[in-house]
Amino acid sequence: MTLTNTVDFDAKLLLDIIDQYKSDRESVYNTWFTGGEERLKAFRAIRTGVKDTFSAIAAGTFGSDFKDSPLEVVLTAITEQKQVFVGAAHAFYWKPKMRIPDIYENADNKRKFGEFLESCYSATREDQVLDQMSRLAAAEIKGLGPAAANIIYFLHPTFVLPFNTAIVNGFNALFSDKIKLGSWQSYFAMREACVRVNSHAEIRSRLSKDLGAIAGLLFEIGSGRLLVDGNVSTVLANEREKAQKASKARHKEVLNEQNEESEHTRIQYTLVKIGRALKFDVYVARNDRHKSCDGQSLAQLTIPELSPASMANEAVESIPLIDVLWLRPKTGEIVCAFEVEKSTSIYSGILRMEDLARSIPDCKCALYLVAPDSREKEVLAQLKRPSFRKSLADVSLSYIPFSELMKHCDGLIKFGEDHTIMRKVSRHCTCDF
Repeated sequence: MTLTNTVDFDAKLLLDIIDQYKSDRESVYNTWFTGGEERLKAFRAIRTGVKDTFSAIAAGTFGSDFKDSPLEVVLTAITEQKQVFVGAAHAFYWKPKMRIPDIYENADNKRKFGEFLESCYSATREDQVLDQMSRLAAAEIKGLGPAAANIIYFLHPTFVLPFNTAIVNGFNALFSDKIKLGSWQSYFAMREACVRVNSHAEIRSRLSKDLGAIAGLLFEIGSGRLLVDGNVSTVLANEREKAQKASKARHKEVLNEQNEESEHTRIQYTLVKIGRALKFDVYVARNDRHKSCDGQSLAQLTIPELSPASMANEAVESIPLIDVLWLRPKTGEIVCAFEVEKSTSIYSGILRMEDLARSIPDCKCALYLVAPDSREKEVLAQLKRPSFRKSLADVSLSYIPFSELMKHCDGLIKFGEDHTIMRKVSRHCTCDF
């Protein structure tokens, strides 16, 4: 039964599939969609990146390639959002021989793309966003298809459905439809069907108004990991072996993510120990306070909250998400700030540091990016971006490799007299390249 033009269906059968999806602890619903503060960090970073992109296009500084463009920053942040968006950047890679997507060398198409992003960025209503997507589709820019929806989803998650091969396959399997991968009209039909089905009261209560939830369900079906009952539709690639392989691959990914999270927590714990040894009050990001390391709860080792009075209004939301802050007792003055970037976006970490620096008049606090040794080149590459070179010119920002921090932790605790001891293990990140 095709649902493109109707929502007349047996909701109970679909609800059973949704329950399977939500009860699987390794489904994208649990590993990504319900990611809490960590997931929400990405929305802010991507929104900022979109603004940088259309501003660069308007200023004529965007360039003629995907690489090193502000659009690359946006797509990198998107692809970091777990399995659903792993291949989101591929559609925007510049393929010179085929001249696609034709938004790099063609000035008119580049302008149209920039106007599209800016209009969606400023939009507040669903009809405004859909109108802009229809205009982009009508422009028929070679190679620029519905993959653009993945960008706009992070601006308007309740209006726009994410889009990729697995989601399309999942939709076709679940709804017995024949949606085409590269067609804008097919995308609009798929989105409309999902919105209308999602508007069913019982389904909405199980999923979310955010279309990322139902997109995740389609992704699990389309990737062969979640098998749907034949009474609902013809099962896509109804092979148990394929589903098992997909499940094993997902399990490995989840384990890797857990290992990365564990290392992230250990680095935070190390910074907490050093800060306390130096007689500072220590604050840990509010979304990490529930974590523990070596049997020690981070919440019990740190102050419960920051004083809003110490931050500018626009920074009240972002500063409490910085991984570790050292503060002077009694005054609450922030002395050091640390962003731990094990595998997450260096770009968003730098943005939070910049927010902190701008929220404190005549900021003198020391800012540190703490990342694996292997990410040093990535840190420096981000800081070479013209926007950061200008905005961080007067900010004390340094990089601490994981290995240096862990190797010298005991020495920092034993011999440190104040926060300047951290200079011994850090590398100053000058933006004057």
